[in-house]
Amino acid sequence: MSEPKLVITFTPSLVATLLNREKAKGSSLTEQEVLDIRDTAPAVAMPEDVAVKVEIERGYKDIDAENVWEEWQKARVELI
Repeated sequence: MSEPKLVITFTPSLVATLLNREKAKGSSLTEQEVLDIRDTAPAVAMPEDVAVKVEIERGYKDIDAENVWEEWQKARVELI
């Protein structure tokens, strides 16, 4: 029996964390700030099927941590 694939899942979501931090700052986050937030945000490794359930419960797909700056730039236009 093979091990389940683990997925890193941010809790709260990375996009929500970035949105809250930008609102608290009162101006746009810099790329370095976004990277620092990603690198220190709480996250857990969970089986892929559980991560999908978390995403469904949230009601939205989180941004990809590997492409956090680019995806944040797109997401913030819709959110702010």
